[in-house]
Amino acid sequence: MKNIMAKRTNNNGTDLGFEDTLWKAADTMRGNMEPSGYKHVALGLIFLKYISDAFEAKRSALLESKDSDAEDPDEYLAENVFWVPKKARWSHLRDRAKQPSIGKDIDAAMLAIEARNASLKGVLPKDYSRPALNKVMLGELIDLVSTIGMAEDANRSRDILGRVYEYFLGRFAGVEGKGGGEFYTPRSVVRLLVEMLEPYKGRIYDPCCGSGGMFVQSEKFVEEHGGRIGDIAIYGQESNNTTWRLAKMNLAVRGIDADIRWNNEGSFLKDELPDLKADFILANPPFNVKAWGGNQLSEDARWTFGTPPARNANFAWLQHIHHHLAPNGTAGVVLANGSMSTTTSGEGDIRRALVEADVLDCMIALPGQLFYSTQIPACLWFLTRNKNPGGNFRSRLGETLFIDARKFGHMVDRTRKELSDEDIARISDVYRTWRSTTSASSYEDKPGFCKAVSLEEIREHDHILTPGRYVSAAAAEDDGVPFEKRFLELKETLAEQFAEAKELSDFIQVKLEGVDARG
Repeated sequence: MKNIMAKRTNNNGTDLGFEDTLWKAADTMRGNMEPSGYKHVALGLIFLKYISDAFEAKRSALLESKDSDAEDPDEYLAENVFWVPKKARWSHLRDRAKQPSIGKDIDAAMLAIEARNASLKGVLPKDYSRPALNKVMLGELIDLVSTIGMAEDANRSRDILGRVYEYFLGRFAGVEGKGGGEFYTPRSVVRLLVEMLEPYKGRIYDPCCGSGGMFVQSEKFVEEHGGRIGDIAIYGQESNNTTWRLAKMNLAVRGIDADIRWNNEGSFLKDELPDLKADFILANPPFNVKAWGGNQLSEDARWTFGTPPARNANFAWLQHIHHHLAPNGTAGVVLANGSMSTTTSGEGDIRRALVEADVLDCMIALPGQLFYSTQIPACLWFLTRNKNPGGNFRSRLGETLFIDARKFGHMVDRTRKELSDEDIARISDVYRTWRSTTSASSYEDKPGFCKAVSLEEIREHDHILTPGRYVSAAAAEDDGVPFEKRFLELKETLAEQFAEAKELSDFIQVKLEGVDARG
């Protein structure tokens, strides 16, 4: 099979590279297998190829060095490279891809890797030998994965594998719909959060981390702006064991060291990191969760701004996140639009308390159809512990930025939108300009898009945070035509349209009567 490296462009101008071609080939092999099951088959093999390539690259370097032992596992662990036993190496599995026992061979490889790498224990998929899994398909999938990065050097190959893993996660979220989309936040939304918060250095936390996309994009941001992997420390928690395993593999493929905890009780009932104070928090909690355990937590110390309703977790998430912020920490949180205006079950009182405490830095209304799992419109809340931290940030005490981005985005398929690079840049630039000491003088309100709003004005709107209430409408372009003349023209046009509608209605009626007469 030839190496799949050709680049192509979709209708929106997005460079898909070879990932899309690879996905289509892999998806064809799936046959009648459900995406939810095939996901773990494909992603597990990509992960196995990644850690094997990383191991082989390090092994080659050690063999060339006179002062190193290529058979010492500690040499690999010192550089965050997993030790891969011989029977688990990709070359061994590739050679056995057409054997009937290939499923058992892959399961044995996964077990061997977990046995030698404590951080992967209980993480890797190990059901490739099940009778229902087509072994011919499995062999073909191994051949396909073998082509990834085949013509590249070791470091480039691992980067490509990381991109493929991330791309496949997104595509599986799309084909699985609601069930699959719950573990995956669309890449453009994550990128917007990261560009807004600028997590250059410090502790990053996500209390509902899904497959780890927030962390991957944060590491990319650091590297793209001259930093290094390791400049940020990553912490997370996930209540779904299968999703937690995906996150662990996703981060390992990216070479990201992280402390990701799992328990099936979740961040509310069993906070795995109770003492953590994070510099940056990025989160996309599940929207409007009803059964979150609120009845058991009515007196919890995290509820600084009021006890959240037991039938909706939105304001529990906001307060849990605020609780975990460091003194100068900032957070970006995705929530359903209802959180901006609801007054039921005390939610309006909690929102009022958040606003009055001056912890709300920015509110963004997002366009619809961004998410795989729901069509519910969403918004972004940006919270901060300190609106006057000094350094590169000016004092924003008593002031909140509102951005209406509902008209942004473009359709990528029949049901879903994405934010473009230009959209992300426009939104994040205005936020950075607004809060920066060096560029604050160049910030301007833009009707229909953004406005810096005082606490007094928010009070006048009863603490409702819908950006459309504040940014007003964009000014209509003045073409020099007086209003009276324009009104008459519109009135004439409307009269013509009414007349045409009546003619069409009469014509249809005549045709229908003819049908009745023949019937």
